[in-house]
Amino acid sequence: MERYRAQRTRGLLALTAAAGLLLTGCGASDSGDSSADDSSYASGFPAPDYTHGSGGTGEQKNNDTDGNDDSESREFAPAPDYLSTFALDVDTASYGYARRSLADGRLPDPSTVRPEEFVNSFRQDYDRPDGNGFTVTVDGARTDREDWSLVRVGLATRPAADSGERPPAALTFVIDISGSMAEPGRLDLAKDSLEVMTNRLRDDDSVAIVTFSDEAETVLPMTRLDGNRDDVHDAIDSLEPTDSTNLGAGVETGYETAVEGLREGATNRVVLVSDALANTGDTDADTILERIASERREHGITLFGVGVGSDYGDALMERLADKGDGHTTYVSSEDEAREVFCEELPKNIDLTARDAKAQVAFDETTVSEFRLIGYDNRQVADEDFRDDSVDGGEVGPGHTVTALYAVRTRPGTEGHLATATVRWLDPDSRAPHEESGRLETASLASSVWSASPRFQVTATAAYFADALRLGDDRRPALPGSAHLGELADRADRLATTTEDQDVRHLADAIDRASDLTGQD
Repeated sequence: MERYRAQRTRGLLALTAAAGLLLTGCGASDSGDSSADDSSYASGFPAPDYTHGSGGTGEQKNNDTDGNDDSESREFAPAPDYLSTFALDVDTASYGYARRSLADGRLPDPSTVRPEEFVNSFRQDYDRPDGNGFTVTVDGARTDREDWSLVRVGLATRPAADSGERPPAALTFVIDISGSMAEPGRLDLAKDSLEVMTNRLRDDDSVAIVTFSDEAETVLPMTRLDGNRDDVHDAIDSLEPTDSTNLGAGVETGYETAVEGLREGATNRVVLVSDALANTGDTDADTILERIASERREHGITLFGVGVGSDYGDALMERLADKGDGHTTYVSSEDEAREVFCEELPKNIDLTARDAKAQVAFDETTVSEFRLIGYDNRQVADEDFRDDSVDGGEVGPGHTVTALYAVRTRPGTEGHLATATVRWLDPDSRAPHEESGRLETASLASSVWSASPRFQVTATAAYFADALRLGDDRRPALPGSAHLGELADRADRLATTTEDQDVRHLADAIDRASDLTGQD
């Protein structure tokens, strides 16, 4: 399968060097061919009708704030309704919580299943840029549904730098100590993870700790670690579960503490660890974040949410992270917690891009319709792609972002299929930059299951999420879908091929779902 590397738009500057890994000494953790006929989709639902309208809306606009000729980043003018625009998102909590639910012997609520978070939970094979910015990889494969293909748009930043190459970090940990956090795998997991963090941070890093139950309290103001590690450990050891969950007070106090301890030239971030089961005070994400909007905007303090617990307020945590210009993940075991705090948090601690958006322009001469899989609450009006006042997503070093499309091609047509462009702002100068990649119909693999192993993993994760969302009549099923039993077999073979423990965990999760639904 041929892949198309990014084509740089002239006159756009590269991003300035950004910070890298937060932790040192953390090793990688082990946290983590036939197709079914569409008439017998995974859960026994009737085959969907794919003759609905296209998935994109809006006309192409030319409002490049760099003053560059927009035609240099587009090789054709897409027709209305042949554009798809969304804010980048690297959240993975939905997949982690689904795995936890299945391990507990229950299917996840379909409303908590976000396919993009399933897809973005796995390592990808994209080339990375030599410096700052993004590479854009666009590839695809045909399904067994006539004229339907899956198209993958992959965006990648440079690898994360060594810890010594980054600026100091100023981290405010906001820890939920409500009564529900007493369950094993909640507060105990958070405390263990914080102990590890404290031992790994550099002497010039700073930590503050805020707790909340029915009220919020600053247990430790922003404290430089050099010579003060014992004080931090003592504060962590003192954390005990108490009463109800006033998450709003916790977030507000956390941001106040972060502003009071703000360090110029450092990475300032709030890390929220909670089951997000708010039951006291403000429980609405918009209301909570409106109260700290000025601090967030003025000082650029972003939010990283770490979800825990068998009962978990997924929707609230995800909304907080989206509105807080940050990301969210979910942990349920010590291995996962170590991976988050040794691997994921370093990627989320610094930024290489602010307000990043992607726009995919499909060619109407070859494409009759398309649909973006997931990103339901991250879609952006097409005309706002180059409006840099419109909120996008924040992305750090070492990240990949994947978007999967179901695309129906016009029978017998060949040629250009799609051009994908990512636009972002430099995190320091706020200067805009763009990068593009394209796909031709001739480069589509003949089958999803003959494509590259990592493409197959992407498709398997998307099909799995799709199966778990069945029963929601707002969206049709993916073309080329398989029974969960068959999907588990494919994931098992992929785990062997890739030698990837995360893919092994995917196979186990699909197998459990297959058992629970009787789709062996």
